[in-house]
Amino acid sequence: MATNILVTGAYGRVGTAIIDHLHEKDEYEFTYLNRSDRPADHPYGGYETVVADVSDREAMWPAFEDQDAVVHLAGYPETDATWEEILKNNLIGMYHTLEAVKEAEVEQFIFGSTNHVVGMYEVDNAPEIYYPGFDLMVDHTAPRRPDSYYGTSKSFGEDFGRYYTENYAYPTQFYSLRIASIRHAEYDHPYGDAEHGVDRGDWERGSDEYDEMVARMKAMWQSRRDFAHQVECCLADDDVEYDVFYGVSDNDRRWFDLEHARDVIGYDPQDNGEAWDSPPG
Repeated sequence: MATNILVTGAYGRVGTAIIDHLHEKDEYEFTYLNRSDRPADHPYGGYETVVADVSDREAMWPAFEDQDAVVHLAGYPETDATWEEILKNNLIGMYHTLEAVKEAEVEQFIFGSTNHVVGMYEVDNAPEIYYPGFDLMVDHTAPRRPDSYYGTSKSFGEDFGRYYTENYAYPTQFYSLRIASIRHAEYDHPYGDAEHGVDRGDWERGSDEYDEMVARMKAMWQSRRDFAHQVECCLADDDVEYDVFYGVSDNDRRWFDLEHARDVIGYDPQDNGEAWDSPPG
């Protein structure tokens, strides 16, 4: 029998990685929840979609019935968020999602958290932290140091998830994935941010800004296939009640720990930013 999975915020840059890499697998039956649908001729058009905002309790509630797992990615995703944006989309939205999971008796909750929960380690050490040899490794036990309202909201979400798993019958399992840098398919490589900046006219190839963006992404990149694999590792797990894992590829210069994810859920990322010495094509 297929596992029924609801993905919130499904058509963002992270959610579409699940569609690209997991949707066709026979062992899963996906439902996608998003604030808007996509037309039939869109690359992500034609999928079963519940159109709802997670800040609207009544609109989103029915989507949780008969689900085995929820991958919660909906929310305001940037560090420039105002308090009002964070309150509505990330705090109230998280509360409604956890309440829906509790009431619908959904077993697994996979939470799209963020590296910005510990973002001040980067702020304090940039740009040196982007280059090989910098002596820092941040693991799941490191003190949380949010760098923004956004990072603080995800820290709140992690704590809220622990509260629900320890005080209510559902969810029975909660996984916080502290995602580093996932990009749309067009820019899914360690030169992605640098090339995107060229396409926008922000800088030129070979400039200091371009080179720094490459250095950062060679540390921060999580490929779309590695993220989808990490979600699968959570879905296959029977042991975790609550835990935190970093979402990053096996980059030589990363400062986020992977050993905990390898040991606990069997995460085995295939990509490494250091394998690239130029953008594709």
